[in-house]
Amino acid sequence: MTEQNFDQMRAAMVASQLRTTGVDDPRVLGAMAAVPRERFVPGDRRALAYADVATPLGQGRAMAAPAVLGRLLTEARVRIGEHVLVIGAGPGYSAAVLAALGCDVIALETADGPGAEAHPAGVTAVSGALDAGWPASAPYSLILFDGAIELVPQAIVDQLAEGGRIAAPLIERGVSRLAIGIKAAGVIGWRRIIEAAAPALPGFAAPATFRF
Repeated sequence: MTEQNFDQMRAAMVASQLRTTGVDDPRVLGAMAAVPRERFVPGDRRALAYADVATPLGQGRAMAAPAVLGRLLTEARVRIGEHVLVIGAGPGYSAAVLAALGCDVIALETADGPGAEAHPAGVTAVSGALDAGWPASAPYSLILFDGAIELVPQAIVDQLAEGGRIAAPLIERGVSRLAIGIKAAGVIGWRRIIEAAAPALPGFAAPATFRF
């Protein structure tokens, strides 16, 4: 597979996966057209980097399909200069796209997770428990969960600036929906967008409840 092939596949991703699924922010389209997604997946899966499905990363983790990230960033209305935390950053694709959008990005991954070999300018890689966030660099104007979650721990809510946004695939009753949460008076209010399959992030399951 040549670089020219990947360039063609990236252009096709923008035309057939992003523009057709509500990703209409020119800056998001431009960033995703520029960042080489194939460099953020395992070598034996590079040929599938632009498939319209989640890409396995090993260790039980996967990278969401391109349209999931594109729609979340479009709905989040990402601004140049924002201070962003990416939780479950994995190899760093989402962080790289945010950096291409002009953000200052903290990319959080566990020590034993599918981390990146290197990050582009504008991205700082940190290691720790995903459900603890990264309070050392808080507050954040935007927090992106790079995988589906059932709940946002209070520790992470506390790291979001008032008026800040959370972008995540939100699992409710077994269904994953892309959602944007806005913090007001210390509480997150959610706007659900569309159902979309996304790989789950470990550590964000809701507590089990007793049922008869």
